[in-house]
Amino acid sequence: MMEELLARLSAARSTLALTGSGISAESGLPTFRGTGGLWQTHRVEELASPKGFARNPSLVWSWYNERKSAHQLARPNAGHYALAHLETLTRGFTLATQNVDSLHLRAGSQRVLELHGNLREARCTGCAARRPLGRSGLPLDEIEHACGGRMRPDIVWFGESLPEEVWEAAYDAALRADVILVVGTSAVVYPAAALAQTNAEAYVAEINPEATAISGRVDCVLRGTAAQMLPAIVEALSS
Repeated sequence: MMEELLARLSAARSTLALTGSGISAESGLPTFRGTGGLWQTHRVEELASPKGFARNPSLVWSWYNERKSAHQLARPNAGHYALAHLETLTRGFTLATQNVDSLHLRAGSQRVLELHGNLREARCTGCAARRPLGRSGLPLDEIEHACGGRMRPDIVWFGESLPEEVWEAAYDAALRADVILVVGTSAVVYPAAALAQTNAEAYVAEINPEATAISGRVDCVLRGTAAQMLPAIVEALSS
């Protein structure tokens, strides 16, 4: 399978990589749905929805501030760096990520589409004003904004649509792609997960230590972590 994937990548005119929280697990950031994931101790409705934020903004920000602090301490791993290198080795490369931790950017990837937003900024629910987040997030006494709105994380919550411009760019990249790499994602969060199956003509390779919802429908399955498998792909392509 690896040989076929390498041949496809070498010949590809366009490649899309879709990443999920699994790629950041080796940087010390827990996945949402894996063992010990963050959703195991909090109800989603309390932390990642407009209703939850309206009900208890301090609780929501306390959790996101913890996540922001964890992101600051985390470092890109070999999988992140390998994707940044792969961008320089292949033509028409696009990276679409479900992650909000900015580790792809910190690893040097240039063409990154953040499908679910990021934790670099907060934005006001009233006037849409933005402000950068510090290393520990947003002080709880600064949630209320002068306009009467509230500062919220610049994250796509459950029940909200993905940013139109970002989604259209990712969808177009999937339609163009000769190869789609699905890395470290459970492939159950839609619409992002649909990118892996958008283009019936693309060669789809899954890189994940565990089976997922799409494992039986892809062309290539590499069982291993991103930090294990992606550097080996890059090394082979570079030789």
